[in-house]
This record gives sequence, structure tokens and C-alpha cells, in this order.
Amino acid sequence: MTRSFVASPALEKIEPNFGHSFALRKFEEVNPNIQPSWHFHPELEIVYVKHGSGKRHVGNHISYYNGGDLIFLGPNLPHYGFTDRLSGSNSEIVVQMKETFLGKHFFALPEMTNILQLFERSKAGLSFYGNTKDEVGARLSSLFYMDEFDKLVEFLKILQILATSKEYNILNASGVTLIVQGQDTDRIDTIYKYVRNHFTEPIQLEDIAEVVSMTIPSFCRYFKKVTSKTFTEFVNEFRIVHACKLLSEEKHSISEVCFESGFNNFSHFNRLFKEKTGKSPNAYRKAVEKVVYDEYYLG
Repeated sequence: MTRSFVASPALEKIEPNFGHSFALRKFEEVNPNIQPSWHFHPELEIVYVKHGSGKRHVGNHISYYNGGDLIFLGPNLPHYGFTDRLSGSNSEIVVQMKETFLGKHFFALPEMTNILQLFERSKAGLSFYGNTKDEVGARLSSLFYMDEFDKLVEFLKILQILATSKEYNILNASGVTLIVQGQDTDRIDTIYKYVRNHFTEPIQLEDIAEVVSMTIPSFCRYFKKVTSKTFTEFVNEFRIVHACKLLSEEKHSISEVCFESGFNNFSHFNRLFKEKTGKSPNAYRKAVEKVVYDEYYLG
């Protein structure tokens, strides 16, 4: 799902690990990843979650993933992280590096052409799947047991695998304008958090306007200006993504998915779901079940 999206993320400052040219971290249940809610950074970022499910909110893109994920994000691409971070997973690996982390001219070498093209594609956000996700995930895990030189060589191999893989989807998280102003950052973050905590309930405009100390007309103008969509469109989009999660993971009836996702009208839910995903809820569930079957029995 993509729409033009303009928001005000917070700048995150990233420092490479001591003695290394890039940052490598593993987050586990005993060491959870606590990131700013809506943030960006000039570094490229690779995020690998081996298992679990959650929502991707990258740039102007919102979607759902299941069975883990491998994402490559370009520089200055705002993202919200994963709603259900570590849900069903016991670890998450994050790598962050500047485009020039090996020098200004290293990736201009002819041997680095594929990787340079990967960096360019990453500006729209990439999600890898299949054997690529599994192989790169295993290689990322092995980095923690290598010395500095072998770690760098292995990381270049990882980038080459990603650069030559065909197993990826472009998230099309483009059209993002960064307006870094403290007041806007805090306000949009408050709105997003409120929606994430209350999207299963009816959300009245007067309620959300009061949360950010604005009149209803002012709030509507503000939200439309910074997101290029109405507040109702944003909430419904978030609810549809949650419905995708329920249809993929749990054996609820379609009507239960409808109401547990915050919709109170079944026909409206069906119409909006097909409009956003291209499939009816039932067809979407069958498509997901087929993917899971093929991966388990044929993979």
C-alpha cells in the first residue's frame, strides 16, 4: 500500500562499533531494540528478523510481514520500526553504515557496480524473501563470531548477494519530504502512537484533536498537510494492515477479523480491503495459505 507521505521524523545519531566501519547490533528479549518511534538517519540499514510477524511502516509505505523479514533501507528514509517487534522471534539483527563507509570512491570501482545499484534501489526500501532471506540471515548471524577483517569481507559478500538477488520486493516508500522540526516531530509521533493504541476502537476526530491540543478543523488541515491523506484514510489503512495480519496468522472468521481490526461495518470492510489489497479478505487468506504451503512443502 503506498500513498504520498510527508512527515517529520526524528534524526537518529548512529555510531559504528568501536574498531569497525559499520554498526552491527543484535537485539534480544533481554536487550530489546528501543528506537525512536518515527525516525530517520543518513546511514543505510539492514534489518533481519528470523521469525515472527509485524507491520512495516517505511516512508509512505505500510504493509504486513509474516515469517520474519529482511529489509534494506536507503539513507534518510523515515521508518517506524516493527509494531510487533520480536513477536514470535527471539532476536533481531540490525546493520547500519554510511554509503561511504569504505571511503568516498570504493563503491565507484567497477567490481562494486552491483552493490552501488543496490544502494540506489534501497532508497525506495527493499524487502527480501526466500533463499536470499535465509542465507543472508545466517551470514549476518555469523558476523558476531568473526574478527574485524573477516567480518568486513563477509559483509561485502552479504551486500553482493543482496545486490544480485531477484528475490525482493520494492516497497516504493518514496516521495518523502523530511521536515525536521521539533514540534512537528512530537505531534506526528503522538498521533501515530494514539492510532496504534486505539485503532481497534472508534476514533473520533474530537478525541485525537484534543490529544494534540488542536481544534478539529486545524487538526484536519494539519494532518492532510503532513501526510497527504485524511486522518480517516490513515486509520483505515492501518486497520487493513492489521486485518492482513489476522487473516495470515489466526483462524478467525472474516467477520471476526473485520470487527477485531476496528471496523464496525462488514460490507465497508470488504469493499475497503479489496480496494487496498486487490483481493477480497477470503481470497487474501487463501493466497497466504498457499504461500505458506509452498514454502513448507516445496521449499
